[in-house]
Amino acid sequence: MKDTKAPSVAITIGPRIERDSLGEKEVPGEAYYGIQSLRAMENFPISGLKPHPGFIWATALVKRAAAEANMSVGLLNAKIGAAIVKAAQEVMEGQWRDQFVVDVFQAGAGTSHNMNANEVLANRAIEILGGKKGDYRLVHPNDHGNMAQSTNDVFPTALRIAGLSLLERLLVSLGKLEQTLVTKGLEFKDVIKSGRTHLQDAVPVSLGQEFQAYSVSVRKGASRIQEAAQGLLSLGIGATAAGTGLNAHPLYRTRVLERLRALTGLELVAASDPMEATQSMADFAHVSSALKSLALELIRIANDLRLLSSGPRTGLAEIDLPAVQPGSSMMPGKVNPVMAEVTDMVCFQVIGNDLAIAMAVQAGQLELNVMMPVIAHNLLQSIEILKNVVVVLADRGIRGITANVEHCRELAEKSLGIATALTPYIGYERAAEVAREARDTGRTVREIVLESGLLSGNDLERVLDPARMALSPLNEEAKSG
Repeated sequence: MKDTKAPSVAITIGPRIERDSLGEKEVPGEAYYGIQSLRAMENFPISGLKPHPGFIWATALVKRAAAEANMSVGLLNAKIGAAIVKAAQEVMEGQWRDQFVVDVFQAGAGTSHNMNANEVLANRAIEILGGKKGDYRLVHPNDHGNMAQSTNDVFPTALRIAGLSLLERLLVSLGKLEQTLVTKGLEFKDVIKSGRTHLQDAVPVSLGQEFQAYSVSVRKGASRIQEAAQGLLSLGIGATAAGTGLNAHPLYRTRVLERLRALTGLELVAASDPMEATQSMADFAHVSSALKSLALELIRIANDLRLLSSGPRTGLAEIDLPAVQPGSSMMPGKVNPVMAEVTDMVCFQVIGNDLAIAMAVQAGQLELNVMMPVIAHNLLQSIEILKNVVVVLADRGIRGITANVEHCRELAEKSLGIATALTPYIGYERAAEVAREARDTGRTVREIVLESGLLSGNDLERVLDPARMALSPLNEEAKSG
């Protein structure tokens, strides 16, 4: 049977003319963004990077809360306000994200981002009310979408909320990594190996102790982030342009905070000094510093994993990392510690982002820090990439680690560090002589002590037992406690 369906035809909407204080421009007819967003696209073809989805969500959430607050105090027409709320909710649910077109490197303070949001919501609200995009007589980006607001209080408020939301997810990921390390610590608790300090032989430890210590570092890193995140709960919304609240209803600040708390479930509070909230970005620096501290610890752990798995024939080779992909385009059979390597690279980026944030935070002048866009981009990127990398590190880098038990034990027996256990019995100087002789002759500490008659055979077995050294006395104390 012949298909009688008419072929689909793409409908092209002609450009529209929009005006702002600088003049007129043609805006693509299908675009929800408007003339100020278009100017920003022309002015800032810098990186090709667009706002983080979490930041778009948070900006729309602030706009929704602002519209609801303004309706509640009688300043915003209920019909217009309801359309803005609906448009904002659509953006929060993931629609129209492609209409947030401004590069992350943009006009100071984020005015372009704020106007991009105002234009998208206004044009979508116009459609909801039955009008055509660009007919700002129905819903105006500034008069309605930005009512009682300024970029200077909207942008940092949205960044605080976006940051808090992403940090919650990062903390969940860190909890997963911590638990994976704890599990490995228990699995490897009886795997005795040589400890190393200065990358030289040291007293015996267990592989489980090393992994347990890594889990504590991750837990402490998460705690630092949780503490730093508390500062983001304090919002300067309602401060408008310079912290004075100009053009906002006296009840607006209270009402918009109520709506933000209800929409997010967060214990958000009003900044104690609204002007300080527009001047200072130190809360973001504090969070970034906590992220950097975590990154430094993750680098250390990842590099330990690389060392411990080095080889497989010419390195330490105490553990085997999961083989997740071939390691060389030239050398057959080579497998590299790629999950540890990607962790390092992510953490290097986070450390660089922290420096960019620090420079931006100190660059504020008088009543405003205009460097907020670079703070937003770097902070949210740091949280996002850390959140993602700790999950793959746990799942694809740590969960499948196996221990080379016999090799670990052999290295522990050969270690010069076990001479330390002789000190209470033969003194430091004599123990040092034994260690030097073992090093110079290639023999083991055990062999030299036995041959010299410094300790009897039974005493020697007890004193130079690597497992006994690794598990006493602190660990015995911990078990009894």
